[in-house]
Amino acid sequence: MANIKPIGDRVLVKPLEEKEVKKGGIIIPDSAKEKPQEGQVVALGTGKLDESGKRIEFTVKKGDKVLISKYGGTEVKIDGDSYLILREDDILGILG
Repeated sequence: MANIKPIGDRVLVKPLEEKEVKKGGIIIPDSAKEKPQEGQVVALGTGKLDESGKRIEFTVKKGDKVLISKYGGTEVKIDGDSYLILREDDILGILG
């Protein structure tokens, strides 16, 4: 478990790795694979405030599998694992 608490409307997401892709018997190296666009929500920030100072509820919750913007967020490494810290607005949808 990552020991980091996002702040504001930020969300900590663990990218889900794509399956190794083989085309015509050729293994595609990691450097040529697409950046993961799916992830799992690990932690939520403290929440965004509206104009009156009221806290706005998050749409996502811990454990949700989400579709994330391809180039959204900031990648961080925690104990050798990669995570993304991104704004909730960079989450495109919740995967069912």
